[in-house]
Formats: sequence, structure tokens, C-alpha cells
Amino acid sequence: MTNYRVPTDTVHTEIEIKRSRFIAYLAHTQGNTQSKAFIDQLKLQYPDARHHCYAFMAGNPSDSNQYGYSDDGEPSGTAGKPMFTHLQHSDIGEVCIVVVRYFGGTKLGTGGLVRAYSDATKAVIEKAQFKTFIQTKIIKLSMGFSLEADVRRKIEVSGGSIVTAEYSNSVILEACIPEEIKLELPHSVDWLSKSAI
Repeated sequence: MTNYRVPTDTVHTEIEIKRSRFIAYLAHTQGNTQSKAFIDQLKLQYPDARHHCYAFMAGNPSDSNQYGYSDDGEPSGTAGKPMFTHLQHSDIGEVCIVVVRYFGGTKLGTGGLVRAYSDATKAVIEKAQFKTFIQTKIIKLSMGFSLEADVRRKIEVSGGSIVTAEYSNSVILEACIPEEIKLELPHSVDWLSKSAI
């Protein structure tokens, strides 16, 4: 997946079920280290909470090396997995959700817990704002001076931008363009390199 949504800010929401409080936080986290730091931050912020359950997709949603979830002491499969399932179906990447639970004295049962953690996750996703992340690549092109204006226009129309321009016997343009774009350029333009970033 080359394009996906990423959160623009950290948000939180709270739901209460049978006097148990479920405080859900959602943050933009790039990589497993940032996700774990966010989880640790909430454990410090709510040290007296019974559980700090979480789910994260810390990179591209198709990169399973950056997945994680935990029930944090809740019955197996009742918290982290349902939270993660919501993320999988939301087209979101670079995200971590933590649900902090304060026990209200009434047991909810496994079905009740799955619903509670799912509802808390859904509520915080609905509250969040997102922007589209577009995978890009750097390309380097060499051309005659007469082609520069046309090539620059094609790059800009594709949603790309010029990074550097060098002038000697020819023009060398380095540009950043969306990964999925295939530029249609004149045959006399030489491709020097391209690499994903």
C-alpha cells in the first residue's frame, strides 16, 4: 500500500461502561520505538489504572514488522486484538492507540470487554483528524535546455516538486514525485536514477 491515512495530532476520548472508565488515546507514531514510548508515557500518566491495552501500526499498514498489540492483563484476545482489528480495517498507518482502563467493580465478561475496547477504539478513530500519506521517490533526469520547461511542468502536474537543478552542458533535475506516478517524458530525456524514499 503506497497511500494511506496518518493522524495529524494526538486525540483522546472516554467511554464508561458499568462504572469502568475506558480512556482511549490515538497518536501519530513513526516506528515501533515511538509507539512504545507513547505507551510508556501513558503508563506514567495513569500509574493507578488497572490496564493499559494498546494496538499499533507504526508504519505502512502493509508492513507487519511494525505491528503490535497487547491485552495488558485483560483476558487473552479481549482488548489488543479487537483494537488492532479496527486499525486493520481503517486504512491508517503510523498510528498507536492506547486504551487505559479503570475497573469500576463490575466484571464485563469476555464479550463485554471485546465490545468495550472495540467501542473505545472506534470512538477515538472517529474523533481523530487524518491526512493522506503519499509514498514518494526521488528521480534524477538529464536533458537539453529546450526541454527543461516542459519537464518541470510534467513533474508539477504529477504532484511532484523539483529538489535541485544543475546547469552545465545540459540540465540535471532532481525531483520528488509520488511513487505510483509514471512520468511520460520525451525520449531525449535521460533517467540518471530513481529511488523510493
